[in-house]
Amino acid sequence: MRILYLSQYFPPEAGATQTRAYEMASNWVRLGHSVTMLTEVPNHPSGIISPEYRNKLSQRDNLAGIDVLRLWVAASPKKSFRSRMAFYLSYMFHAAWAGIFEPGNFDLIYASSPPLFVGGAALAISYLRNIPLAFEVRDLWPESAVALGELKNQRTIQLATRLEEACYHRAQMIVTAANGMRERLIERGLPSSKVHLIDNGANTELFRFDNPARLRLRKELNLADKFILAYTGIFGLAQGLEVVIEAAEALRSSPHIHFLLIGAGPKRTDLLQMAAERNLPNLTILPEKPREEIPGYLSAADAAVIPLKDLPIFRGVVPSKLFDAWACERPVILGVDGEARRLLQEANGGLFFAPENPQALADAAVQLAAVPAGDRLEMGKNARKLTVERFSRRSQAEHLASLLESCLASIKR
Repeated sequence: MRILYLSQYFPPEAGATQTRAYEMASNWVRLGHSVTMLTEVPNHPSGIISPEYRNKLSQRDNLAGIDVLRLWVAASPKKSFRSRMAFYLSYMFHAAWAGIFEPGNFDLIYASSPPLFVGGAALAISYLRNIPLAFEVRDLWPESAVALGELKNQRTIQLATRLEEACYHRAQMIVTAANGMRERLIERGLPSSKVHLIDNGANTELFRFDNPARLRLRKELNLADKFILAYTGIFGLAQGLEVVIEAAEALRSSPHIHFLLIGAGPKRTDLLQMAAERNLPNLTILPEKPREEIPGYLSAADAAVIPLKDLPIFRGVVPSKLFDAWACERPVILGVDGEARRLLQEANGGLFFAPENPQALADAAVQLAAVPAGDRLEMGKNARKLTVERFSRRSQAEHLASLLESCLASIKR
């Protein structure tokens, strides 16, 4: 297949979206397919364009055999509603223009949302070049943005909903990242035969337990004798990381339990200020790290902590961080109810705490720290086994490629 892939976010930017796009595309290349990626110039989440990409409308790179066309966007470190709209819309118009005039023939457009405006670009290309569209839904937008308070203007919500529905209508195939999202779209009237599930997952070759890194990093961080709970990823609105800082404050009297937060994002400054005001000796916040270093930091931890806001829409979400931690044989303290909680219990891969409840997180941390090390090790090994068997990015990419080929074959018939 010759695939035109639209993802606003892509490596070297770090994050779940970027990782999913890269690992799907690179595995498709490995399978013999051709992939052209339309993405933004690297800037996320800081909003500052990397120096080597400044003052350019576009730049073409090759990453693991993927033909990457990086496009200028109106990036800004100020995250107001206006600046966000300029950011999203500049990508939409630039990607639409680039995709319409990109030379060569494509069998399929694969567009990943959110941002939903990626779908706007994909629609324009699909209609004007008469190319079939597969639309990936990693988050139900604008529904989740309304729930988080990011979108309040009714006119904007109506327009975004129309764009969302236009993408569903045009797409020959819809891919969701969690079963709860698939069920929600079917409830909204989409035929079940059109909506397919490709779960979040982990690169199980990259993410695995690394004992030398564990020993080195625990020594470097001066945490060799601590029970470390690590969070690695975006410091965003949805994560509700304030619960971790409040739990650390509740555990001042348990200094052997230490929280380690690694990442960047729009809430980082607020979280740093919140931590500084409390002067917590059992909390360390580190800058964002390259993805290839994350398995080492997860290995250095005794468990991972994964929170989300307590919102009904997140009950159909399974964070990719869950599989990264399990691939590194780390049990998880999970603050996500619904589908993710059920999977945690099925895998016996850690403990659940009530979302946005600091005391519940503190209690779960104490409980897991008291579990014998051998039992925690067994918990982690079982979770990795499940991840390798059911949530490997390699096998997911192969399955998705097969679905796309079947979709194209049915169109030709």
